[in-house]
Amino acid sequence: MVPLLRGLLSLLALALVVADALAQERTKVTVGFLGLEDDARHRELKTYANVPIRPAIVPLDGAQVAMRDARAIGRALGVELVLEAVRADTIEALQAGLERLADGAGARFFLVDLPDEPMAELAARTRGRELVLFNVSARDDRLRGEACAPHLFHVIPSRSMLADALGQHLAFMNWRDALLLVGPEAEDERWGEAFARAIRRFGGRIAETRRFVSGRDPRQREQNNVRLLTQGVTYDVVVVADSDGEFGRALPYQTVLPRPVLGTHGLVPVAWHWAFERQGAPQLEQRFERALERPRKMQDAEFAAWAAIRAVLEAMSRARSTDFAKVRAALLDQEMTLDLYKGAPASFRPWDRQLRQPILLGTADAVIGRAPYEKFLHQRNTLDTLGVDEPESRCRG
Repeated sequence: MVPLLRGLLSLLALALVVADALAQERTKVTVGFLGLEDDARHRELKTYANVPIRPAIVPLDGAQVAMRDARAIGRALGVELVLEAVRADTIEALQAGLERLADGAGARFFLVDLPDEPMAELAARTRGRELVLFNVSARDDRLRGEACAPHLFHVIPSRSMLADALGQHLAFMNWRDALLLVGPEAEDERWGEAFARAIRRFGGRIAETRRFVSGRDPRQREQNNVRLLTQGVTYDVVVVADSDGEFGRALPYQTVLPRPVLGTHGLVPVAWHWAFERQGAPQLEQRFERALERPRKMQDAEFAAWAAIRAVLEAMSRARSTDFAKVRAALLDQEMTLDLYKGAPASFRPWDRQLRQPILLGTADAVIGRAPYEKFLHQRNTLDTLGVDEPESRCRG
């Protein structure tokens, strides 16, 4: 028994030596995550009566789930992927964190969770650097257009991509005339413009655009009363642009004409929906929920952060290298695709570096459709029927 035990101990020691050697051979790649300390866009939404509308959004959680998913792939590639998060209140502090990770840990790939204007500012401050910034939460089309930058890649769908998915659904259902209701916030205005553009783009018509306000002030009845807002005009569908959710949540089933509600409420275009039941999506949703201390459903920015990590790994696999130039080139290689569990393979558009991907149209608890719809064709990739196509693009960076 003693010789046998001695032999087993020798084998164990050899295995530890081999494991240590293999670990030392793995290339450490640090990926940064940059976000605000308290981002108002991601706070839990509640009504004035404290009724929950939407849970808090934590994009970093999506990235961390992707890191767990990446372990096996990383081992096969000989790569040890490390995620380092930096949170701060100012762009200056975030840039300092970026510089620290770039200089100290050699980080070249960063997931960036910022609103539109700060995102544009950070991209301008880092322009010309050997970096890739993955935008995981800013939807503004200007970031893909006149404010684009060569190192800014967009994983979150643009506002126009989401609106075009809605426009395609209306055309597919033959709902031609839309009553458009737009709220008082700047974000409502942007959504209203995007929805109007998409409806017309796919052959629809805006029957009328009306403005609403939230609340029950009797002096504003014509703007806060659903019955008054939806009377006196003929329409096939109501499209609402309500970013804070207070008005839109009570819109379905109250319109004067019995019509479906779409837009920011009712049937909503999204990058991710927890109820999508195909292409392995339930397994990703389950992994996300199991990873959290307090389970909640995955939302768009969390999904985008997950997809950004997947994109880095896929590009390294395709490049067979961790060299920055080779990995960046692989990201833009039109032969490189990502499986995002939504059916059609995703890839980055070379003209504005937006990740082309299917868009889901969902209610509170079901996915009703997936764009692009079959009837909408494109000379290269049907996913390019969603959002700004190359001939329309204002991106020159």
